[in-house]
Amino acid sequence: MSAPVSTVEDAIQAALATVNDPEIRRPITELGMVRSATIGASGVVRVELLLTVAGCPLKDKLRNDITAAVAAVPGVTGVEIDFGVMTPEQRQGLQSQLRGGGSTEEPVIPFAQPGSRTRVYAVASGKGGVGKSSVTVNLAAALAARGLAVGVVDADIYGHSVPRMLGTEARPTRVEDMIMPPQSHGVKVISIGMFTSGNAAVVWRGPMLHRALQQFLADVYWGDLDVLLLDLPPGTGDVAISLAQLLPNSEILIVTTPQTAAAEVAERAGAIALQTHQRVVGVIENMSWLELPDGSRMEIFGAGGGTAVAESLSRTIGAQVPLLGQIPLDTRVREAGDAGNPIVLAEPESPAAQALNSVADRLAMRRESLLGKPLGLKPAGR
Repeated sequence: MSAPVSTVEDAIQAALATVNDPEIRRPITELGMVRSATIGASGVVRVELLLTVAGCPLKDKLRNDITAAVAAVPGVTGVEIDFGVMTPEQRQGLQSQLRGGGSTEEPVIPFAQPGSRTRVYAVASGKGGVGKSSVTVNLAAALAARGLAVGVVDADIYGHSVPRMLGTEARPTRVEDMIMPPQSHGVKVISIGMFTSGNAAVVWRGPMLHRALQQFLADVYWGDLDVLLLDLPPGTGDVAISLAQLLPNSEILIVTTPQTAAAEVAERAGAIALQTHQRVVGVIENMSWLELPDGSRMEIFGAGGGTAVAESLSRTIGAQVPLLGQIPLDTRVREAGDAGNPIVLAEPESPAAQALNSVADRLAMRRESLLGKPLGLKPAGR
């Protein structure tokens, strides 16, 4: 005897609730995307689905996920999906829902709000060419592989390279004035390169750089992140200053090479924390040595730069700045980055990947600061 229609319909709704929107990562039923779901006498289910925007780039994935979920319900013989598009009012309602029901007119930066539990790391360097972006994407992928919710802002507006290194060619989707960031390897990512045509150069001055960073932080729907990494441009220019203004709780990771000239410049990048009142989490020395086939090491860029930067910043800032790790020089890091598959995922047993994973472990294990947070203490009664 077949199950009552109401029971089958309940099961269909439950199946639809297991399907997440691939961009927002929340159930389509919760987002108001399912307009109707009915089953006919022959057992064919017809689902009317409202896309957030016309021409949704992940429409086929939604079709496949819904079909697989609903087809598994006993009594269902087929699934037909009719796609529609949300009205402007429905999109505004969704936008308000995603922002917690607040006003859609003045978006705020969630990571700068009291009570935010997202750890924000600004990956900085004194000069270019030290592998800062490679370190950023590998740390992001390693942290995501540990089950953390991770986002990356490619704040190096002029020299954006994060999308390629994370292997994402997708364009962001807009819901009203909210931007849905593409994901790759479990990492949400946004970059100015996703909004430019081809390999066009970005020629902007300070105010536009500030506005771009502000939009990346406030207009992008990041969801509940555990960690946000920002790949900063080299030096201590406009973006670094804007970051300190927009995210005063962000912490700085300094990347350098062992070379004395690079280390001296890296010290300046770290010393900006004295003026911006940010914390320097630590120093990462990249391209530390080249491991030769006989097991010996060739120190192509010299030695001791990372330690020198950490010790100098500790003295300058008056707080301990540790050397978090030393990453050996390995052509596979470059190859994996060009292929869009970070080495911590592509070859986790390689020495460079192990060193990067060790740094990720240290960052993942850091406890949340209690600065400015209530401890729930009450005065003892007399």
